[in-house]
Amino acid sequence: MGRPNTALTISPSERSQLGSIVRSRSLPHSLVRRAQIVLLSADGAPNREVARRCGVSAPVVSLWRQRYQQSGVAGLHAELRPGRPRSHSDEQVAALLRKVLHSKPAVATHWSVRSVAAQTGISKSTVARYFALFGLQPHRSKSFKLSTDPFFVEKVRDIVGLYLNPPDNALVLCVDEKSQVQALERTQPVLPMGLGYVEGVTHDYFRHGTTTLFAALDIVDGGIISQCKPRHRHQEFLSFLQHLDANVPADLELHLIADNYATHKHPKVKAWLARHPRYRLHFTPTYSSWLNQIERWFALITQQAIRRGSFRNVRELVRKIDAYVAHYNAHKRPFVWTATADSIFAKLQRICKLINGTQH
Repeated sequence: MGRPNTALTISPSERSQLGSIVRSRSLPHSLVRRAQIVLLSADGAPNREVARRCGVSAPVVSLWRQRYQQSGVAGLHAELRPGRPRSHSDEQVAALLRKVLHSKPAVATHWSVRSVAAQTGISKSTVARYFALFGLQPHRSKSFKLSTDPFFVEKVRDIVGLYLNPPDNALVLCVDEKSQVQALERTQPVLPMGLGYVEGVTHDYFRHGTTTLFAALDIVDGGIISQCKPRHRHQEFLSFLQHLDANVPADLELHLIADNYATHKHPKVKAWLARHPRYRLHFTPTYSSWLNQIERWFALITQQAIRRGSFRNVRELVRKIDAYVAHYNAHKRPFVWTATADSIFAKLQRICKLINGTQH
């Protein structure tokens, strides 16, 4: 029968700590399994039963029971194993990092694994490992643009306030136009996707004209009101405003969020808004189209219905857009805005500090 197990007792605080490890989805699976072994053993389950439920052998259960009795939770972590000594000192690694972070190659705009390896004498596989370890990605870059609007703070607080706390008895609509939507017809048939290979699309096409998509996004329910126009002048924008006026209940006040495009500020547009006092126009700061949620919807329709399409004429493109809008409204869901004005300003402050640090 073998020797009986000694009782494994754990305190309430240790049980709570082990339970949190077992429930974790981010800790290593081996650590989670060891904590589960200890909990089952503390509940009085025999080693064979614990081994069956945890998918290990009985000696493994005995091992981690002993480790826990000797060292507690810290004993469940794997010990460091001996291996080959490091080939490069801390000074060499630090010199590699300084070179990548604070210098540029003589004949290129950024470092690569091979160019760093050639400069430092470290193998390219080791350089790649250090890049991954320290999160260095010299081959990548991201773009940014700071607004120069003198009323940036006021406009951000105004628009974010509408998103986070919409007014009562009013409708908040994000309005904009997606201009120059091209009706492109591929010169050759699209090759269908199959097992092991992706859809094939020719890189060249015939142009059959363009359309402009005017759209308004309801931030509360995510619904879209849209129209396609041949051009994007103030006349078309006025026509779209009249379309909104006809499709929105007359007893609601309308808050329209729009960018600073000249069409939106045309004298005739201002005169129309003056004759319709229920409209309130809120302009985003310059270079801040990311504040307008309709831009996110434009990205969706471009990705899902336009970019990979093939259209023989503009009418076919417009029909595709209208069908997408109808389907989207049948399954509409609002975008969830979580950023506060203060969090936006804090992020911009961090970017400004980085910019100041790069000036010499």
